[in-house]
Amino acid sequence: MSNAEITEVRDAVADLLAARVTPEVLEAAERDGWAAGVWEPLHAGGFTTVGVPEAAGGAGGSVAEACAVLEAAGAAAAPVPLAETGLLAGRLLASAGLDLPDGPLSTAAGTVALRRGTLSGRLERVAWASAATRLVVLADDPTDGAAVALVDPAACTITLGHNLAGEPRETVVLDGIVPEAMAPAPPGAQDDLARRGALARAAQIAGAARRVLEVTVTYTGERVQFGRPVSRFPAVADHLVRIAEQAETAAMAARSAAVGAGADGEPAELDVAAAAAVASQAAGLVAAAAHQATGAMGVTREFALGVLTRRLWSWRDEWGGERAWSTRLGHTLAAVGPEELWPTLSRGVR
Repeated sequence: MSNAEITEVRDAVADLLAARVTPEVLEAAERDGWAAGVWEPLHAGGFTTVGVPEAAGGAGGSVAEACAVLEAAGAAAAPVPLAETGLLAGRLLASAGLDLPDGPLSTAAGTVALRRGTLSGRLERVAWASAATRLVVLADDPTDGAAVALVDPAACTITLGHNLAGEPRETVVLDGIVPEAMAPAPPGAQDDLARRGALARAAQIAGAARRVLEVTVTYTGERVQFGRPVSRFPAVADHLVRIAEQAETAAMAARSAAVGAGADGEPAELDVAAAAAVASQAAGLVAAAAHQATGAMGVTREFALGVLTRRLWSWRDEWGGERAWSTRLGHTLAAVGPEELWPTLSRGVR
């Protein structure tokens, strides 16, 4: 798929969300844990399962297209489990040869125990677990190995919780649960899921960071002090430059990793590690600079900035975070040896 076609996907999702993700919708979603008016049009348009093969019940498309959807959703602060349903849970089901059920899905980085056909264990900070139609979990059997299991969340014990942005992040306890469907997990399923999770958050951070830039530039251009816009003061201009630099860096890293996966492939370890580390670092720098530039206005509820920066602060630590992925990046580069270091950096690892 060409860059122009990926841009079309991103723009289509942005247009769809523009009139639907309002301050009132975001406030209700934080209170109720769900935004049906946002989810339903995305689902009807096929955007919730982009990146999942059509043969498994998804919308088809590449990892790059799926990340384009997530970038647009991140810019809009869309309070729905787009990443969890498609790129994460949906693709995990498809990798095991299982069909997607209808509705929102969720999954988590951890594994649960599988004994005699039943699942037991505890999963922390599961996104939108109580709102999901089904949960997709990785299970480990000491005899038969890893499996992908489809679970009804109503059969689990779920403790409600939220991240800093008010998005549901819940504890799920499985106690002798019989899965609705199950199949052997492909080799490396847990690592593949972790990479997709980190890449998904990098794409969302990239989208939110670009939107932070737009909001901050607009505000500082309209806010006048001492007879001129505050954006013309050197200190504020420095903050705007920093936001622009970091937003562009995050977008380049996330898009490069997504495109590198190819039409049917998985994103490479080196690419995801770089994208996750860069985006996580950028999230903190962008949020700090934006709040410095906007002053007290930036923390008020009526201004859009806080909605975005709370997501940046939350997403940067999910599915790894800067330190974890920087460490993995270092290990990946060290493993290739000194002779291959420059060739690896200059052309990537596939």
